[in-house]
Amino acid sequence: MTVLGLSHINLRGNRATLEILKNFYIDVVGLTLGNRPPFASFGYWLCANGIDVVHLSVSDQVEERIAGKSYTVDHFALNCADVNLVIANLERHGIAFRRAKVPLTGQTQLFFNDPVGNGVELNFAGDE
Repeated sequence: MTVLGLSHINLRGNRATLEILKNFYIDVVGLTLGNRPPFASFGYWLCANGIDVVHLSVSDQVEERIAGKSYTVDHFALNCADVNLVIANLERHGIAFRRAKVPLTGQTQLFFNDPVGNGVELNFAGDE
């Protein structure tokens, strides 16, 4: 088996939460609303350059996690361009963020949380 890369991340919530997340990832992060297959359940696919990278799926009923298991997802990361435009957009929306620089590569990273607390990292090539 050869892993080719990450396909997408799936975030779940009730319909009201999905609307909040959809608007955040479109207005703040810059993703676009994509075409989602006609699944029986409600949801959205959000895209970067026409490729679905964030799936939002409805979870109206309380779902039990596996007892005794820890879930350790801290954040997910997206490769981006135009760091100054992104920073201006985050500031315009009042989003607190932390900026970091990767040693050796010079890559710029912006870290923040979405409206329900999921960690988001935006990466920019070293020449930005």
